[in-house]
Formats: sequence, structure tokens, C-alpha cells
Amino acid sequence: MDEHLFNVGLEARTRVLGEEYVTRAFATADSFNIEFQQLVTEYCWGAVWGREGLDKRTRSLLNLAMISCLNRPHELRLHIAGALTNGVTREEIREVFMQVAIYAGVPAGVDSFRAAKEVFAQLDKK
Repeated sequence: MDEHLFNVGLEARTRVLGEEYVTRAFATADSFNIEFQQLVTEYCWGAVWGREGLDKRTRSLLNLAMISCLNRPHELRLHIAGALTNGVTREEIREVFMQVAIYAGVPAGVDSFRAAKEVFAQLDKK
């Protein structure tokens, strides 16, 4: 494991997904999946999110589109909240999901809008 990339990734992952989520991910890890948590933190969040080629908002917008197209609702909800943290507006999220519906299919758009409404409702309660 590259300790520098892990630390960069831990900071990025925590900033986008929240300290509570990241702490829980590591606290509930066991001997079966701890190496996966380390890999995700180092590789996804350190090696890619830690790059300077794209700003965080753009990375969030791209993630929303790709995760929507891959039909990964759990990850999508996390990244909707993370996108808002990174300065993406609800209106921009709507536009991403409109485009997803055209290029990835209406069912993907329907599920994405549904996930966004759930996240927005949770955030509005706080």
C-alpha cells in the first residue's frame, strides 16, 4: 500500500462522503474486506480523486452519470450527497439525470431521480 496515496484518498473520501461514513466503513471492516477498504481509499480516492486534472465538482458530475448508467443505487445515493458537498446544485443533478435517461435509458433515469429525491428528503429533514 502506498501510504501517501492512502492518506490523500482518506482525506478526499472523508471530505466527499463524510467522516461518519468513512469511519463506519473502516470500523465495520473485517479480515475479509479490510484490504478492499484500503484499496478503494488508496486507488479510487487517492490515485484518481487526488489528481488535479479535474475539479471536484466535475468529478462528482461524472460519477453521478457513470454510477447512474451502471445502476448502482447504493453508491449513487452516496455520490448524490457527495456531489452536493462538492458544490453541485440540485438543478445540475437533475440535468445529469435527464441526460442519463436519454443516453442510458429511461429506467436508469427513473431510478436516478428516485434516488435523488430520497437523498434530498433526508438532507431537508436535517
